[in-house]
Amino acid sequence: MGKTHFNEEMAGFTPVLAMEEASRCLLCLDAPCSKCCPAGTDPAKFIRSIRFKNDKGAAKTIRLNNPLGGICARVCPTERYCQQGCSRSGIDKPIDIARLQAYATEVEDALGLRFLSKGEPNGKSVAIIGSGPGGLTAAAMLVQKGYSVVIYEKQARPGGYLRHGIPEYRLPTPVLNREIARIEELGVKIRCKEEVTDLEKLRKKYDAVLLGMGYAGAKMLPMFEGHSRVITAVDFLKKTKTRIGKLINHVLCIGGGDVAMDVCATCKKLGVAQVTDVVYETFDEFKASKAERELVQSLGVSIYDGFVPVSVGRGGVVTFKHRKYESTVKVKADLIILAIGQAYVPGQLGIKMKNGKLGALPEGVFAVGDLITEEKTVVHAVASGKRAAEEVDAYLGGK
Repeated sequence: MGKTHFNEEMAGFTPVLAMEEASRCLLCLDAPCSKCCPAGTDPAKFIRSIRFKNDKGAAKTIRLNNPLGGICARVCPTERYCQQGCSRSGIDKPIDIARLQAYATEVEDALGLRFLSKGEPNGKSVAIIGSGPGGLTAAAMLVQKGYSVVIYEKQARPGGYLRHGIPEYRLPTPVLNREIARIEELGVKIRCKEEVTDLEKLRKKYDAVLLGMGYAGAKMLPMFEGHSRVITAVDFLKKTKTRIGKLINHVLCIGGGDVAMDVCATCKKLGVAQVTDVVYETFDEFKASKAERELVQSLGVSIYDGFVPVSVGRGGVVTFKHRKYESTVKVKADLIILAIGQAYVPGQLGIKMKNGKLGALPEGVFAVGDLITEEKTVVHAVASGKRAAEEVDAYLGGK
């Protein structure tokens, strides 16, 4: 991979710049930014701390509310949540909450601060299948309550989609490794290269089991099935973490979400000369965050909005028709990447999904992350992990 692929896109704050940005806060009494955070990270409180030169207090607020605070600072679409609720928007522009959160967690790392601690052992154990954001969060919350927690991860390294699906420029590997190491330091055991195939057997071994496998598959349009030039975004992003192979001249990406933007930006950062993104939604319906879209456009990616694929030829020529107008576009590409959503892999541990809804689970088995959340984002996975920890605790007789 090219060196530029490793450069983090988010520019960090210095202490002075962080305090200046925090000083723009209106100190709302009933802060809407905190109400809009799915994970309950409480931006209003940590922004106040930074404003009044209490960086340690800011880091503590973030970490106590969100065990993956350093990760969420970099990958959460804040413009749709906390920053959308920011009262400052009515004056000029919202507080840059994401960068302030990243700054506070960087201070935490630089000073070696630790705010979470292992709870008094209660003699009960919980197994978690999958080490994605939901599973990691639940593990951190449960071990603080005194449970013995073991995470089973089939991959060689923990992190799930955080490691294998989010590009390096958005989530640098050192940041991910530090966040996971914090959770392991609490006493959570992560057993990699161990794929669980017998849920009933695991259930007998532990007092409760939490499913956090996520949506490991990818959606595919029938016309692209088996085409030699087609790959899914999930598979593409996995490969860019290890190898990209021979660089190509023109990539066509189909999709308009944040994953599609990740694909487009990654291709440009890897040196692909021409990248074209064709999107079902029009710009006023766009699903990707504004920041992500602006990034790919600044990198030279061409975006055609409002088009639907109608055919694909052997030579890599895809024909699109506009949803609303009499307009046709043909794009010829060396590689076609579908970024139209992730999908549940049927048959995992006998768990049934119907119309995107999880079926009934066996006694003592709970679920987290993609399996239960409609929004497939890291921050919603974190929120589901916090809720799942409370549900497991209540089931096992916790306070």
